[in-house]
Amino acid sequence: MVVLHDTDERKGGKVVWRCRCDCGDEVDIRGDDLTSGDTTSCGCYQRERSVEANTVHGMNRRGETHPVYVVWKSMLQRCENPNASYYKNYGGRGITVCDEWHDVRAFIDWASANGWRKGLSIDRIDNNGNYEPGNCRWTMRKEQQRNKRNNRLITFNSKTQTMVQWAEEVNVSARTLSSRINRYHWPIERALTEPIRGHKHAS
Repeated sequence: MVVLHDTDERKGGKVVWRCRCDCGDEVDIRGDDLTSGDTTSCGCYQRERSVEANTVHGMNRRGETHPVYVVWKSMLQRCENPNASYYKNYGGRGITVCDEWHDVRAFIDWASANGWRKGLSIDRIDNNGNYEPGNCRWTMRKEQQRNKRNNRLITFNSKTQTMVQWAEEVNVSARTLSSRINRYHWPIERALTEPIRGHKHAS
């Protein structure tokens, strides 16, 4: 901070000086603030510190949380926090996060190098395996839904697919197909071949 000249202005009986900050901006500062050391910049230092304080390894700036950081936090929560939603389906049945990915920077590096883009979610290839580089990928939610361990496999005409895949193939919603089979107990052949009538649900 360099003092340039007296502005002829007085605040609280104190001289106000025109100063040039190290960043190049000029600002008016009261003399006692200069001598006390309370003011050392035009405010740029405080702004930089604020951004730094609100930044988690470059992933959370100006209050905006980056999607990859959200994925990382959620992954750790469901695997390591017994009070978290869905813990019983992850940590509760032995699913862990590898040591490497406890460092968010390592997780970010992996995500960047392995196809992450906005709208994708992390998916474990082996649903009984852990969160680790060799067992994870970025997928659309529909593809991830197919890979869920509780997604029922259905065999019809010597072809085996998940319920979601059959629903797409026969052009009915997965909810309708699930209702036909699980709620109304239709035979598989009827559930897969009977067309939808108007907009009514199967009954």
